Amino acid sequence: MQHVSEPRDVMEYDVVTVGAGPAGLAFAIRLKQLRPDLSVCVIEKASTVGAHILSGAVIEPQPLDALLPGWRDNPPPVCVPAGEDEFWFLTKTGGTKFPFVPPQMRNHGNFIVSLGALCAWLAPQAEALGVEIYPGFAAAETLHDAGGRVTGVRIGDMGVAKDGSHKPGYTQGIDIQAKLTVLAEGARGHLTKRLIRKFELDRDSDPQNWSIGIKELWQLPPGRVQPGKIVHSMGWPADSHTYGGSFLYHLDGDRVAIGYVSGLDYRDPNYQPYEAFQQWKHHPHVKPLLEGGTILSAGARAIVTGGWQSLPKVEMPGALLIGDTAGLLNVPKVKGTHQAMRSGMLAAEHVAAQKADDGALDSTGFDAALRASPAMAELRKVRNIKPGFKKGLWFGLVNSAWETATAGLSPWTWKCKADWSALEKLGEAEQPKRDYVERTLAPRDRLAGVYFAATEHDEDQPVHLIVRDTNVCVTRCAEEYGNPCTRFCPANVYEIVPEPAAPTGKRLQINAANCVHCKTCDIKDPYQIIDWVTPEGGSGPNYQNL
Repeated sequence: MQHVSEPRDVMEYDVVTVGAGPAGLAFAIRLKQLRPDLSVCVIEKASTVGAHILSGAVIEPQPLDALLPGWRDNPPPVCVPAGEDEFWFLTKTGGTKFPFVPPQMRNHGNFIVSLGALCAWLAPQAEALGVEIYPGFAAAETLHDAGGRVTGVRIGDMGVAKDGSHKPGYTQGIDIQAKLTVLAEGARGHLTKRLIRKFELDRDSDPQNWSIGIKELWQLPPGRVQPGKIVHSMGWPADSHTYGGSFLYHLDGDRVAIGYVSGLDYRDPNYQPYEAFQQWKHHPHVKPLLEGGTILSAGARAIVTGGWQSLPKVEMPGALLIGDTAGLLNVPKVKGTHQAMRSGMLAAEHVAAQKADDGALDSTGFDAALRASPAMAELRKVRNIKPGFKKGLWFGLVNSAWETATAGLSPWTWKCKADWSALEKLGEAEQPKRDYVERTLAPRDRLAGVYFAATEHDEDQPVHLIVRDTNVCVTRCAEEYGNPCTRFCPANVYEIVPEPAAPTGKRLQINAANCVHCKTCDIKDPYQIIDWVTPEGGSGPNYQNL
């Protein structure tokens, strides 16, 4: 159905920030601290701040100390000082505890937090400074002037039916116009993806790389938890050509945060990141801890892992990139929050220093400032560690030891290739051994896992997972890869179902309401025909303390 386009309502600000994660909120807070005269708004696609935020998370507190010096007197609700560190190499039936913890993974002085709860705690402190925060506002597209400069964002319409018609209560999305737009969307932001393409921001960098992290928060019987204990592992259930590892963080209140990270550069089209996580939970070192406990919350997200060599240019006319949107996570540390906050604060300082007579705000110079900052120096030191694992586990471990010992002073830099290009076709290589075990711990399957993510989407809204040619799914992809989307998605969004009327007798079914916004499909699809876009504002997971 065609509708007459009406003029959109417009809101004007000096700066609009897309995303109320640690980078976006740190930016907004720091900018208002330095320039209280500037009008700043933060828009967030989740129903509440923190509802779409998921991370391990052990954080280095130095950026938070600099941003809010008195924060330890009133800490966020989940904040446990780091205690004992352990690092394990697992086999199917046991494992070896490393006699020492790699330097990057030593957490003395750090804190275990819920990143979602941390962001929800930061938001009112930003608002107290005059920042306007709008949860439930999903930025659907960027606005541009005649010369192409970014001039703000357009919020998606509310109340649109799946067929495009307007439902009762339809509300047209507003245009938020700003002198400067700051993209803090997190990993694989959909606006960032378009802007990188439009402005060729990745022309001089390697392709970005990613992992998928799947996490659960468990309530355990009293007496099992050692608050502050931090355990990481590698090895089983991943084979030697699949990058994978786990985390197990002991919180307060008899709770543990557990998760498994799978590199999306995996080769085997039959690999299932969700199943690898569930298998790890049944390892003899883990299962006894969890038995008798209950899941409180669960979810998944993409993790940006390309590092130094994959950093795109982070400025363009009228806009800049910060945090995971830029790709600043430190993989060997398994940490990105301190980098996100660092980059946000640096961006704020860059903007605050501008004294243009006409009131204009300019992104020019931020790319150079970020590359000259401690955030990039940190990434350069570890630039070869994650790419080394592309040559296999044992080469990766030796390479990691070398790069750590030399502080990254190797005269070479390993290249990164696009994750989707690593996927082998069926029969191209020997099937890796999957010595999986029977599993009895909850959840019983991916749909049960979706329940613990509390994800909600109105069923009658346009599908936000755009597959540009579904015929490929039931022909080439079925033959060449066996439809890996049905396995790499942790929420059972993609299914191949019978369709007697179709030439192939089957069709792709997209269960968009299950989506937890992890973006894995957008990244790993071997034909790159899936585009994740924002659904209606407020849709998606409602994570609790993840």
